[in-house]
Amino acid sequence: MLNNTKLKTERILIFIVAYNAEQHIEKVLNRIPSDFLEKYPYEILIIDDSSSDHTFQVAKKYQQANLDMNIKVLFNPINQGYGGNQKLGYRYAIQNEFDAVVLLHGDGQYAPELIEEMIKPLIQGESEAVFGSRMINKKDALKGGMPYYKFVGNIILTRFQNWILGSSLYEFHSGYRAYSVSALSKLPFERNSNDFHFDTQIIIQLLLAKMRIKEIPIPTYYGDEICHVNGMKYGWNVIVASIQSRLHKMNIFYKMEYDVDDGSPHYQLKLGYTSSHTMTIENCPPDTHVLDLGAGTGLIAAELKKKGCRITGIDIFPQTDNPNFDHYCLSDLDTPDFDVPMEKIDVVLMLDIIEHVNQPEGLMDYIRGKFHPTHRPKIIMTTPNIAFFITRLQLFFGNFNYGKKGILDRTHKRLFTFTTFHRLCAQTGYVIKKTKGIPAPFPEALGYNWVSRFFLWINKLMIRLNKRLFSYQIYVELEPTPVVEKMLNYSIKESKKRADELELSLKD
Repeated sequence: MLNNTKLKTERILIFIVAYNAEQHIEKVLNRIPSDFLEKYPYEILIIDDSSSDHTFQVAKKYQQANLDMNIKVLFNPINQGYGGNQKLGYRYAIQNEFDAVVLLHGDGQYAPELIEEMIKPLIQGESEAVFGSRMINKKDALKGGMPYYKFVGNIILTRFQNWILGSSLYEFHSGYRAYSVSALSKLPFERNSNDFHFDTQIIIQLLLAKMRIKEIPIPTYYGDEICHVNGMKYGWNVIVASIQSRLHKMNIFYKMEYDVDDGSPHYQLKLGYTSSHTMTIENCPPDTHVLDLGAGTGLIAAELKKKGCRITGIDIFPQTDNPNFDHYCLSDLDTPDFDVPMEKIDVVLMLDIIEHVNQPEGLMDYIRGKFHPTHRPKIIMTTPNIAFFITRLQLFFGNFNYGKKGILDRTHKRLFTFTTFHRLCAQTGYVIKKTKGIPAPFPEALGYNWVSRFFLWINKLMIRLNKRLFSYQIYVELEPTPVVEKMLNYSIKESKKRADELELSLKD
């Protein structure tokens, strides 16, 4: 029987993935330190992934011979693959409300003796994931029997992945892992591959979610276990997954498994380089009264207030005492209805909102109808350019997938080219005074560095050659023409006034 010194706060799942491991599984279980089992509330979960040998029978026999150990043995009737088997174990950990899960391999390649070292950083709140790395001390990896081609391949792949993902791990390819279960519950790991590059994909998800990863050194052991990994296929899948995640982060290519919430604000101003925001701020005159449609929390408004502007914000989200606005109106732009003294408005901002509404024409008509025939404020609008060359290139290869951000944002309801956007403006009664192309926000995707500045410079140069093809967004400045009904009423009113003046002059 176990003693009563177990910690009561942390429940640990020791998860063993097994495939054709009948010769090793018992040794792995025997190597789990007894003092660890006496210290923590635990469960040992073995999932046999439809082995063709007697792995399940050997594991069950061990369970029955060691009833004082909390062991559960499961068998997959259908082989799920290395990644698929992990999905089952992590889902089991989440459903049964464990605090941490440590992954062992049934072939004994990773040392069960280090389980406590693996979970300590999780228990102490230092990280959300812990990886046992054989490459912290690279010479020990070779001494432990790692084949030289795997040693070199490991280094090359890890360096490539660190470069493309902006990480600094010693090794991406160790299967000795421990995870916080609460962290796993926030990751879409069930969308990952069932193959061996599942391990790479879950690292990418951790990085995208800005979760902390700690690496500890582990010994390298290569014995008589059978390797089920196709090295060339694995390497290719790892490279593809890394590139796809980078393109996803740049909002060029969308992959559901990398749609991870990193906890940071989803909308930030693009300042310090040519963007829709800097162009708007630059072209909005100082000391003017600005109406900001779809104003959000007032990030643009805050910048314009520095120029002495007075801001009236309109959006669907209730907010009070926001210092970025002088006035704020609650209104759904799909069914706009707001009472603003429009005769005082000098500039109207409609930044990246027209693509979000159900009826862009209706919104344009409503705004135009709010102005007196003699009042011609400046209207600044921006919208994504669906004819951007990257989108065209994806379409050429059969891709047109909506994503979290970018031109094909999932919330976009209408998409425009320069031609169709001009047509919308003209047909709803606006005169186009200025049109410009906006480059892609490379600094947002790549960081503000020489690489992003170089791509930004190239993009701006290409816009000069062909703005319809190389503009990421469309920028227009408009002026409303009078609405016919208002113009007629105004004409009648002015005609009567002039007639009265003429009659008075004739009497004199």
